[in-house]
Amino acid sequence: MTLDEALAQCPVVAILRGIGSSEACDHVAALFEAGVRVVEVPLNSPEPLASIGQIARRFGEAMIVGAGTVLNQDQVDAVAAAGGRLIVSPNSSANVIARALALRLDPIPGFASATEAFSAIDAGARHLKLFPAVTYGPGHLTQLRAVLPAESLVWAVGGVSAQNLSEWSAAGALAFGLGGELYRAGQSVLETAARAARAVSAASALS
Repeated sequence: MTLDEALAQCPVVAILRGIGSSEACDHVAALFEAGVRVVEVPLNSPEPLASIGQIARRFGEAMIVGAGTVLNQDQVDAVAAAGGRLIVSPNSSANVIARALALRLDPIPGFASATEAFSAIDAGARHLKLFPAVTYGPGHLTQLRAVLPAESLVWAVGGVSAQNLSEWSAAGALAFGLGGELYRAGQSVLETAARAARAVSAASALS
């Protein structure tokens, strides 16, 4: 499964910040059952590479798993070695993008302005993460979409929830990263399942 195929099945990206490696697969199983197909484990979580490795081995080609808060090339290498396929960053680093592409991984650099977006595109990125989305709002994305290449796929991340997916979709976002709105450290698997079901239902209503 490619990233594009996974997002076509479900545009919700689960950001599991703070998850522990001993519980990661249980929560991801609940996400998978709800319909989520893309999972990000931020590198500032406990044992993130162990979690990524376990998820990759258990769910294989059925899901896309990778890391968030990836800031340098060494971290890209570590994520690749763990079995991750997704390199998500809060910023746009040409070096990180280049290393991800060299390893046949999908880079998703963060951007706020047109300058940052086009710098990431020039470095080879096709997926772009508006972050933090809530700071700029859907109107900001609407204006940027008017100048961004049609083949550039924008993710809205940061303050995105089941309640406002429709606003971001109307503004031109094609994927939605949900962090605390979907998972908070210490919550139960049942809570993850319930939140995922609401998010996937909201995403399904967009089509």
